[in-house]
Amino acid sequence: MSFNDFNFKPYIQEALEAIGFKNPTPVQQKLMPVVRSGRDLVGESKTGSGKTHTFLLPIFERLDETLEEVQVVITAPSRELATQIYQATRQIAEHAEQEIRVANYVGGTDKQRQLDKLKVSQPHIVIGTPGRIYDLVKSGDLSIHKAKTFVVDEADMTLDMGFLDTVDKIASSLPKQVQILVFSATIPQKLQPFLKKYLNNPVMEKIKTETVIADTIDNWLVSTKGRERNGQILEMAKILQPYLAMIFVNTKERADDLHSFLVTNGLKVAKIHGGILPRERKRIMNQFKNLDYEYIVATDLAARGIDIEGVSHVINDAIPQDLSFFVHRVGRTGRNGLPGTAITLYQPSDDSDIRLLEKQGIKFVPKQIKDGEFQDTYDRDRRLNREKKMVAPDTEIIGLVKKKKKKIKPGYKKKIEWKVAEKRRKERRVEARAKGRAERKAKRQSF
Repeated sequence: MSFNDFNFKPYIQEALEAIGFKNPTPVQQKLMPVVRSGRDLVGESKTGSGKTHTFLLPIFERLDETLEEVQVVITAPSRELATQIYQATRQIAEHAEQEIRVANYVGGTDKQRQLDKLKVSQPHIVIGTPGRIYDLVKSGDLSIHKAKTFVVDEADMTLDMGFLDTVDKIASSLPKQVQILVFSATIPQKLQPFLKKYLNNPVMEKIKTETVIADTIDNWLVSTKGRERNGQILEMAKILQPYLAMIFVNTKERADDLHSFLVTNGLKVAKIHGGILPRERKRIMNQFKNLDYEYIVATDLAARGIDIEGVSHVINDAIPQDLSFFVHRVGRTGRNGLPGTAITLYQPSDDSDIRLLEKQGIKFVPKQIKDGEFQDTYDRDRRLNREKKMVAPDTEIIGLVKKKKKKIKPGYKKKIEWKVAEKRRKERRVEARAKGRAERKAKRQSF
């Protein structure tokens, strides 16, 4: 199936060709007809599945450029995600013969300038973070009471970040007949009251995928083996020589420490976390996209809602504290069918978290760094997946132990104890020799 099959307006088709989109993703094939029908929708699919254009393309198809009013409102939980949607929207709008006004309202931007523009004209499409959009609606400067479509993107993240109440207030300012589209990687139970309150008999679609992580991504697991992580990540960087790499850490303090270390060692590294001002974050992201940096050290603020074309590698400095972020981190690479590599550092205390991720269908390939390259290893599999072998009961030992329990002469009792101990020593020696042979064989195969 190709986008031509949807018979979009000529300028939309022209935009798709300019972007290089030829065939819709499974999510787009399944959900775009629903969006075009005008039905309310709850679409659940993994990150990087093409959700943004799933709602954007039908929105443009239904847009009336001659109306001087807001027709679409799109909320996103982070400035970065809102800006990403805005840029994707602009890519389509610029191909239209008649001007389509698109506005991006996020925190950290010049509010007065936005107010001045609103006094002149209202945008056709409003995109932004819930807080800034609602501020403009509450003040009466932004008029959304005639909007035809309301999109809540990354709804689970919106809930996690505490913005759902603000989204609720925006929704209450919209007309009753508005079409509401909710897109999310997951649909948590706490989201249900909002859905029941505002959505009218919605289509509920969960797009199942065979793999949690895209098939184009090599997902490696590397043990720290007690080594200092800064040096290990530096060694990885020198081996990988990535086109663009994102290094995810769990705290701002760790981001500062790792960034300083890598810069000191001559790498072109940027950093982004919640402690960096919005304008500075925007500047850094633009520089990263323009290849001014090869690496960016980021907290989970950047794990979702940032789509940087050409990220070849993702390195997890540690397992994320919130395991749901693992897929979003790894999903920054291997996008649009391109190959990517994700590498996660772990230590023994992470074993339970890794097993939980594996239960979700995430497959890891154990790797080690040896002789200046990544090599396959079996250490973790042997330690984690080794099961106690079901050994048939040893009738000889059982018999000796039973005899020991009976009332017998002291000298005979000592002989039984010696025989039991001697037999167990022999078994341990046999096991040790078998283990040694297996390890030597594995070492030979690794060369």
